[in-house]
Amino acid sequence: MSKAPLRIDGRFRPENILGSGSYAVVYRAQNFLNNDIIAIKLEPVTNNPPSLEHEHHILKQLEGGVGIPRILWFGRESTHYALALDLLGHSLHDLFLMCNQKFRLQTVVNLGDQLLSRLEYIHSHGYVHGNVKLQNTMIDILEKTVYIIDLGITKRYWNSSTTSHIPFHRGQHLTGTPAFASINNHLGLELGRCDDLESLAYMLIYFLRGSLPWLNSDHEKLSDSFILEHKVDTAIADLCEGIPPAFANILIYSCSLSFSEDPDYDYIRQSTRL
Repeated sequence: MSKAPLRIDGRFRPENILGSGSYAVVYRAQNFLNNDIIAIKLEPVTNNPPSLEHEHHILKQLEGGVGIPRILWFGRESTHYALALDLLGHSLHDLFLMCNQKFRLQTVVNLGDQLLSRLEYIHSHGYVHGNVKLQNTMIDILEKTVYIIDLGITKRYWNSSTTSHIPFHRGQHLTGTPAFASINNHLGLELGRCDDLESLAYMLIYFLRGSLPWLNSDHEKLSDSFILEHKVDTAIADLCEGIPPAFANILIYSCSLSFSEDPDYDYIRQSTRL
């Protein structure tokens, strides 16, 4: 990553790094005009289509939705594309570690309800998130609102010009994070809404169990094939042993959905209201 500009749009000054991903680095930044502290995502300008421009476009389509980050500014500054957003709280990944990798059942139910609503909202606008994981969920502690972030690889499943679902394809690359990716994602199948829901189910089970059979303390170094093999070989009953059966039902339901089938979000929602 090349050095960040000292100022962006003449008013934002990047400070410390908050996180980084495959295409952008997120900085804490100060707005000189009002002293607000915000978040700035920076992506180097290359010959490739900029992911930040794509993310900005998606966020504009989703603007105003509960739990959707608010855009403050987007543009190019020197050798970078920059996306300024409201600064949110901790990620659920950080909070999970702070809680010794175990959330209370009622906490998981609340998180599941909010995250399902976020995905339903994104899906209602014709998009699949494609990278549902702990690091891509943030929480505003004061408002107790869960946000879903990082829409750089979000893509349309609905063709607005033909008003129809996109066709099914094979031979796709694994997108997102292998630990919470759907089995279809591992197999190179075109992603649909069902894949976002399967990823959500893995997250909720992880929150309750504190572990998954294909993860360990050094899971970043595990191969995609290792993770896929364990996902396929682990029976759902074994994966969900010791936790309420509702969460196994969510995973079973998500995996049973066909590529273009409309999910029954209310069914999933009712399943987690224990």
